Amino acid sequence: MKRFSYIILTLLFICSTPSCKKDFLDLKPLDKYSDEAVWTDPALVQTFVNNIYNGVPYPFTAVMLSSTVDESMAVWDWETSNVTNSLVTPSYLSIWDPNFWVPSIHEKSMSWQPTYKNIRACNLFLEKIDAVNFDDQNRKDQLKGEVMFLRAYFYHQLVSLYGGVPLITKAYSLNDDFEAPRDSYEKCIDFIGSECDKAAALLPVSGDKARATKGAVLALKARVLLYAASDLYNSNGAWAASYSNKELIGYVGGNREARWTAAKNAAKAVMDLGVYHLYKENPATSTEAAKNYGDLFLNNGNEEDIYLQYYDNLHNSQWDSPSPGLFNGPNGWHNWGGNTPIGQFVDSYEMKDGTKFSWSNPTEAADPYKDRDPRFYASILYDGAVWRQRPADVRNADPVGIVQVGTYKKADGSTFNGLDTRKGPVEDWNGTYTGYYLRKFIDPSIDHQYVKQQLPWRRFRYAEVLLNYAEACIALGQESEARQYINLIRKRAGMPAINDAGSALTERYRNERRIELAYEEQRFFDVRRWMIPAGAYAAASGVEIKGDMAANGTISNRTYAVKTVQARNWLPRFYLLPIQIDELNRNSKLIQNPLY
Repeated sequence: MKRFSYIILTLLFICSTPSCKKDFLDLKPLDKYSDEAVWTDPALVQTFVNNIYNGVPYPFTAVMLSSTVDESMAVWDWETSNVTNSLVTPSYLSIWDPNFWVPSIHEKSMSWQPTYKNIRACNLFLEKIDAVNFDDQNRKDQLKGEVMFLRAYFYHQLVSLYGGVPLITKAYSLNDDFEAPRDSYEKCIDFIGSECDKAAALLPVSGDKARATKGAVLALKARVLLYAASDLYNSNGAWAASYSNKELIGYVGGNREARWTAAKNAAKAVMDLGVYHLYKENPATSTEAAKNYGDLFLNNGNEEDIYLQYYDNLHNSQWDSPSPGLFNGPNGWHNWGGNTPIGQFVDSYEMKDGTKFSWSNPTEAADPYKDRDPRFYASILYDGAVWRQRPADVRNADPVGIVQVGTYKKADGSTFNGLDTRKGPVEDWNGTYTGYYLRKFIDPSIDHQYVKQQLPWRRFRYAEVLLNYAEACIALGQESEARQYINLIRKRAGMPAINDAGSALTERYRNERRIELAYEEQRFFDVRRWMIPAGAYAAASGVEIKGDMAANGTISNRTYAVKTVQARNWLPRFYLLPIQIDELNRNSKLIQNPLY
């Protein structure tokens, strides 16, 4: 009783003071805005949309999607070998688990739970925006178009990973029924295409490329329809013969030629805007072509870019916040050597004359990095490649800055393990297993040990649109037109034109796409939609290099031997990700993907 009386007296005293207000217990939080405040203030609405943009996964994190397919290998593993061995299950999502232990890894933000969280934000915006008063109606419409684009992108992401998913177009409240069935693959594709059309009608043709424009929306539609017309989604689920809900994993009827035509027309719509061009498309020499391709990714925007993603490293204190140079540069520069190219990917670069590279060719095997596709030199760091000046504590051992991934014999008979090997004197635990490092995307003017690169990720660029158009043309039998656009890209790369036809043209196109869009989050989906994963998930190879080192550090008489560096295995269930068991428990109407 005494305690109760004390509390009453205290409250009476507080309310008797001049500063007391009757609503002193009704305080507004200082760390967030109320729902009412956001949807009455156009500036806060803009901030809300900015936060939705942050939900689009940013790929320059420690583990890139390339290390889940036949482009690269994560040297630290971090459970990626479970992915490349098809060991993902409904109760074990590996790097796609929303709670995966690496804080900034972007694969987990691509998965079911985080993506639906972003979709809810889009739905909430679209429910509220019409009631918000804007002085500029065009700005209001543009924001609506941007959010429609973002919602379409998030659904494209889900459909590419899972097949048909529940199409949720309202922001659920706590009292709603959260259970919803999966919609068919076809309905999902139709919805995404329709959303893109609505968004395109609201967005400007040009503008800030870090935000959605008409070009970005049309490029998304072109990608979505290209994927939808591909083999995986038109195989009638042949890879999962006993699955009884094939409408969830692809089309079960309709006209495939019409799908290819739609994909072609969608790509053409981007081309017809007339605002995008290949970056420096007429190189004078192979050296210039290599430089141009490398420089394409080392600026804050150019005529080829359609949609850019920037990342604010200044406000991210996570140890693994995006830093492509630190994560992927050679360990001999005190970098982490993370997503190292595997041998199969490196070998897919053609010779300069357009012929295939082969280790069976004695001349090529004796000097495998000579006279290759100029994009090879802009994308791959190999033994003998000149990179950048070494850090001060390593510079005496290599004043020039030449990549060393071999074992070299000195004049006195001793052996020296290269500075960038796993047995070398500099951060050997971060050394490559494959004998290669990534060069593409990495700014050589920065000391990545200390400085985080601020350049954007190209989510959509014009070269992909041209390739999408060419692929649709091949499928429609319009081979001459397909070659025209493939050759535009090859010309920019300093490579000779192709004249292939039939199945040879298809194979040539697929390799061209593999090289041009290397590490750009296309290959993971391409090998699935083309239904060629068995070869893509063969054991990863690398190269073992030996040579002689002179007293001045010069290396000569190199020999090369191909070796296996990582076992990999393909199981057909991995065409699609499984729905996490927790989601199945929460929603009894969900149907699991086949073979899980």
